[in-house]
Amino acid sequence: MKCTSCKAGVLTPTRLDKQIPCMTCSSCKGHWLYLEDYLSWKEKNPEVKFKRIKTNIKPRLTTSALLCPKTSIIMSKFRISSKYDYKINLNPTINGIWLEKDVWELLKKEDLADKLNQIFTDPWQRKIKKEMSKAMFENMYQQQFGEDDYEQIKKIKAWLSQHPKKIHLIGYLHSDNPYSATK
Repeated sequence: MKCTSCKAGVLTPTRLDKQIPCMTCSSCKGHWLYLEDYLSWKEKNPEVKFKRIKTNIKPRLTTSALLCPKTSIIMSKFRISSKYDYKINLNPTINGIWLEKDVWELLKKEDLADKLNQIFTDPWQRKIKKEMSKAMFENMYQQQFGEDDYEQIKKIKAWLSQHPKKIHLIGYLHSDNPYSATK
């Protein structure tokens, strides 16, 4: 089978961490595996935890669509986490997974290697989108208000949200002249 990513290498049978059956590209060192093989291995080895890597890993970032090496169907991309732009490619019709070189090591570094199957779920992807939205808004507010003012307004907001007279306090703050009967 030809490599889906570099198109130059050949996929040969190997094992991820000498345990999980996969195929590795002879050129770019990416991995092709089946979700079924991963889940079967995980079921037979529930006690195994992958050793967490502490080194700085920079997998190759692919933005273009990849074709499944088995069916030639365009694979879907799934974000790993909100921290990284790296995505895992999946052919949902045959549950084939493409991991670029070093993505498996990144999954181990982030303690996600034993959660590979969860990455493809809607709840996982929704959580990532929620985290990314929050980070985007935090960045926007920080730029709008400045770092010090943003920290201060977060403290005020936290205090207000717990206060029993929250609505009245907000009305007072919102009013241009809270001591006037005419606005």
